[in-house]
Amino acid sequence: MENGKKKIMLNVKIIIASTRPGRKGPALASWIFEAAKKQKEFTVEVLDLAEINLPFLDEPNLPRFQKYEKEHTKAWSKIIDAADAFIIVTPEYNYSFPATLKNAFDFLYHEWTYKPIAFVTYGGLAAGTRALQLLKPVVTALKLVPLVESVNISFFTKHIDEHGKFNANEEMEQSADAMLKELLFWGNGLKTMRVAKK
Repeated sequence: MENGKKKIMLNVKIIIASTRPGRKGPALASWIFEAAKKQKEFTVEVLDLAEINLPFLDEPNLPRFQKYEKEHTKAWSKIIDAADAFIIVTPEYNYSFPATLKNAFDFLYHEWTYKPIAFVTYGGLAAGTRALQLLKPVVTALKLVPLVESVNISFFTKHIDEHGKFNANEEMEQSADAMLKELLFWGNGLKTMRVAKK
């Protein structure tokens, strides 16, 4: 209880988009995971699309009907349905985002809706921002709410040490803090709306 109000706990899923060998997404996901854990209202889990290993969309029915036939879809549905908010950690590939991420979105519909989604993008000079802009119409079609605040990391390999650890600078830490505060704000509001809608 805080100021007489019951604290709302939010289940936050961090999704690593890249699946290629040699990827650096796990290092950045580990950093934002530790930052997110500092929010007392968050329970945080990292979802690695390389480990989840969804095939290309292979369900015969539209996701809106939720008539899933494949066990991997049922498992993915359960994981995403349990979430209250998302943080996507994604690189930029050819001015866009990885196909694995689009595929993961396309398997489901209702499980995504009315939840906030934040982004940690990384790349070269553009810091993954072109991928971010192309993600926005995709996530809004799923009725996800993309945050304005994001963390965009240019020349990200400069911040990864010989042990594979990502070391954020002060500017990145401030961006992450602002993003996580907004994720909490929107997460609380949208969770209340989803509960009222049922």
